[in-house]
This record gives sequence, C-alpha cells and structure tokens, in this order.
Amino acid sequence: MKIAIILGTRPEIIKMSPIIRECEKQGIDYYILHTGQHYSYEMDKIFFEQLKLPQAKYNLDVGSGKHGEQTGKMLVAIEEILIKDRPDIVLVQGDTNTVLAGAIAASKLHIKIGHVEAGLRSFDNTMPEETNRIIADHISDYLFAPTETSRKYLLSEGIPEERIFVTGNTIVDAAYQNLVISKDGDDILKELGLKEKEYFVATTHRAENVDSRERLGRILSSFSQIYKEFDLPVIFPAHPRTVKMIKEFGLEVPEGTRLIEPLGYLEFLQLESGARMILTDSGGVQEESCILKVPCVTLRDNTERPETVDVGANLIAGIGENIVECARKMLESNPEWENPYGNGNAAELTIQSMVTDYSTKYSSIESPEQIQY
Repeated sequence: MKIAIILGTRPEIIKMSPIIRECEKQGIDYYILHTGQHYSYEMDKIFFEQLKLPQAKYNLDVGSGKHGEQTGKMLVAIEEILIKDRPDIVLVQGDTNTVLAGAIAASKLHIKIGHVEAGLRSFDNTMPEETNRIIADHISDYLFAPTETSRKYLLSEGIPEERIFVTGNTIVDAAYQNLVISKDGDDILKELGLKEKEYFVATTHRAENVDSRERLGRILSSFSQIYKEFDLPVIFPAHPRTVKMIKEFGLEVPEGTRLIEPLGYLEFLQLESGARMILTDSGGVQEESCILKVPCVTLRDNTERPETVDVGANLIAGIGENIVECARKMLESNPEWENPYGNGNAAELTIQSMVTDYSTKYSSIESPEQIQY
C-alpha cells in the first residue's frame, strides 16, 4: 500500500508531522506532496528540518492567489502526479484549498481519500474553510474525526458510519512531540525577557478581524484594558498583514501590548506553553491552548472547536468589552480540564484504522492501468 500525503500550509505540516513519523515507524510506503499554498517550498524546507521530517518528494510552489485560481492550479498539478504515481490512498488534513484540490483530484481518479480532522463545523458558510471541509468530508473514504462531536456532525449529514473513525486529534501528538523538540532550540522566554505565567499571548490573522477597522480597533482596545486590569503584558506576534492593516487604519498598538515579529512554530509553542492566558482567532491555537492547559479567549463570534468550550478551556468572546469579561472568567477557572482531543496517539490510530480497513477491503483488487476521461 502506498500513501500520498498532500499538504501545503504550515498548520498542515504541523498536524501531519505525527502521521509522517508513524508512517516512518511502521515502514509504510509513502511520500509527501507540498503544494506551496502559503510559502514556497524553499521557505518551508527549514520548517521540515526543524521538525525533523523528511523532505517532500514533489513541490508545486503554487503560491497565493484567488480561491479559484489557486485551487485550479493545484488540482491540475496534483492530478498529473497522482496519475503518474498511482498511490492507493491520498491523505489530506483540515480545510485549506490544498485539501479541496487534493481530495477532488483523488476522487476523480478513484483513489481512496483519508481526511484527517474530519467533521469540524463552524456552521458559518461565509468562511471558505467551511466549504472546503464539507466537500472533503463528503468525498472521503476514511474520515478521521477528532471527537465524538465531529462524528455526530458527519452522521447527521448522512455519511455512512463505517467510513468514520474517532481517533483523537493529531494536534495532541504534535504538541507533545514538538514541544520536546523545541527544548533543543533557543529559549524564547529568556530571549524575550519573560517569566512563565507572567504574560498573555495574543494572535489575530483572520480577515473578519484584520480587514475591519472597527473590529481590529476594538480588539486592540481590549488588549489595553486587559493590561491595565491584570498588569501583565500582552505579547502579540503579529502577522505582517495584521501590522500592515494597523498602519493603514491609523490604529495604535496600546501600552502594555508588545508587538513582536512572527515566531517559528517551535518558539511559538514554547510561548504558548508558558502563557497565563491566550487570546486568539486561530482554531489551531484554541486546540493547542486546551492541550497545554492554558486558558483561552477566542476573538471570534463562533468556533469549529466547540469541545474546547465544552470542557471549560475556552470562551467565545467576539470583540469589544466581552473580551475583557471573558478574560476575567478564564483567569478564575481551574485549568485542570479534560483534554477532549485524545491522549497523543491519534496518528497511530489513524494509520492502524486505515491500513486494517484497506487491506481487508481492497488489497486484492487491482487498480486500472490508467483512467481515461
């Protein structure tokens, strides 16, 4: 059995890193196809090296662009590679345009599809990610749901139960494994002059927040109020686009908010782990804060990670005064909540489920020599 792992963004690399390591451990024939959705592969090579992962076999270097343009370029290139290599299974993770292109290409070539982190729903159809994840789920053969909640969403949409495997989330595996790797590098807290549990971390990158002067202004104002009330600095590793929009809107970074350059993943993992609280609009950061037992306030009106709220690790604040109120509540909470995403063995369960099911159902079936259109 041969597996093609298709990824194109750093969050995908992070969440697929335990899958890649498990394939190596079990001696499974696999390769990595990197679309270059966010960065060129040359920029991501260092990231692969930091996480001690093998390099990608294929690099598409698609780059940014409009949704249709970007997805179309990836679809054409991925299809050519899949026809040439004819893997038995294509694995994708999450809800990016890379996921959409990889899943569609595999589906049309009658290649089995495994969707890691299946069944997430924000129920916000204005988000392109929601479209991507729904389509990927409905054309996948193996849906690796991180939680029972995700499984229930999939069943409610008519997806057959036998396709769904509740494995936990590979973000748990990744956080545990990569936090150990991060200890081999620089001590980011020492570099920034910080002490554990004596600072907050903030991130915001979503268009709904960054591209709105009102929303971005109210978020920055809430950081100011949090600093004044709790007398702890807000460390804000800001995406270049966020910095650009702050300047374009004529906004000011308030006293007590420390704007710093974006950090590498391993450094940011250290920063998250040592924080007193995290304020974010990132789904992945919501998960990581829950896993690391750091209280979280989400700067959005909804979340596709409701489990973090259910266990008491996270509150959905929206924007404005409610952010400060939610921060008060989270700082008073007990961080000994149950991790809803598993015990750090999601990658092992994912590979085991897929290999067992595939060998039982399909190993004796020969693939067509070539598929014609």
